[in-house]
Amino acid sequence: MRKKLIDRDRPQLSIRRQAALVSVNRRRLETKPRELSAESLAIRREIDELHLEYPVFGSRRIVVMLSRRGMVVGRDHVRRAMRQMGLRATYRRPRTSTKAPENPVYPYLLRGLPIERPNQVWCSDITYIPMPRGFAYLTVVMDWYSRAILSWQLSNTLDSSFCVDALAEARRVAGRWPEIMNTDQGCQYTGLSWTTMLRDAGVRISMDGKGRWLDNVMVERLWRSLKYEDVYLRDYADLHQLELGLIRWIDHYNHERPHQSLEWKTPMEAWSQDTKAPAA
Repeated sequence: MRKKLIDRDRPQLSIRRQAALVSVNRRRLETKPRELSAESLAIRREIDELHLEYPVFGSRRIVVMLSRRGMVVGRDHVRRAMRQMGLRATYRRPRTSTKAPENPVYPYLLRGLPIERPNQVWCSDITYIPMPRGFAYLTVVMDWYSRAILSWQLSNTLDSSFCVDALAEARRVAGRWPEIMNTDQGCQYTGLSWTTMLRDAGVRISMDGKGRWLDNVMVERLWRSLKYEDVYLRDYADLHQLELGLIRWIDHYNHERPHQSLEWKTPMEAWSQDTKAPAA
């Protein structure tokens, strides 16, 4: 019933504000993407797995690997799928397909920087989540030092708003901003809504070099763990089941999973134990 209270043709009141007024999750109001066939979804899942295993592979080598798995797929199909999934090979090249040329790119600030405390550096990224009858995109905001996931959001589109929502939620959870925020050069992170929020808060913006997945390695490791330990095993049927599964897995990751590099603390133990009083 509540969704009928949303008027998409009301310019005076944004969809975000209307959703907040009637307590509806705005992500659920997004127009559903064009449905893909079962065959196309199966191909995308294989592409996603191959990209996790071989992040340096471009579309040409992905086509070869798919054929070795018994899937005959044209390169144009693979290229289009990777673009829609937000995947790109990690080798250096003159340009990045997901970068918006009109938006400024910021330098990478973490090279040689000792990261020694919580909230010194946060990082964020987006990953594609395949499902039997559809797909979704997941973004997280993570504290680099402790590996704690401070916030996350699901969406069925690659717009920038769900990343901005995750950033605002991380600020609410932490009670402060980080000193540095690191991301890739995707258009969601070079856009004004993201960079303005950080600049206004006095946060230094850092962006990975082109094709350098190691520059944001903490989030890349998280995606691998999440997908191989949960998403690929459980094969979530729809967005609702996926959301419930992510709540469970992320809670386990944050509060029950110790890391050797953190002296066997869990991410949230390392983050909260060493976090100073919240700053404005």
